[in-house]
Amino acid sequence: MIRLLFTIIAGVLLGGVVHLVSVLALPRIASQDAYSRLTPMTRENAVTPLPLADPNNATMPLMDPAFAVAICRYNLKDGPIKLTVPVSQAYTSVSFYTRNEVAYYAINDRSASLAASSCKVQTDQPAAKQEEPAPAPAPASPPPRGKR
Repeated sequence: MIRLLFTIIAGVLLGGVVHLVSVLALPRIASQDAYSRLTPMTRENAVTPLPLADPNNATMPLMDPAFAVAICRYNLKDGPIKLTVPVSQAYTSVSFYTRNEVAYYAINDRSASLAASSCKVQTDQPAAKQEEPAPAPAPASPPPRGKR
């Protein structure tokens, strides 16, 4: 009985380890990750709108047909990038991912028009940070009145 219980526990532990290793290793060994799928259809440092989601021919899995999606594959070797999105009444969400599909920044807002977006190497220098002026001193309070 003990031998059977030991075998079951060992099998469950071994299965758990194999499951964890395969789940954690799969994104690194997958050949059809998001970056690989988008590389042939997008330019570097440029915004490329993706075709609308179609159940029979989706660019990426699980795309929502209610949202317009645009991709900017960026490369920082030539300098920082500057992403601009014009203001409109539509919902906008901007997310930044590493090559290994790790999201490191995301923001959403209600302003977008993806067709007028741009993503390019920043050529102008960022504005120098100015020191904040010292706060003005508080007004002096009137002297206390004495008793008469």
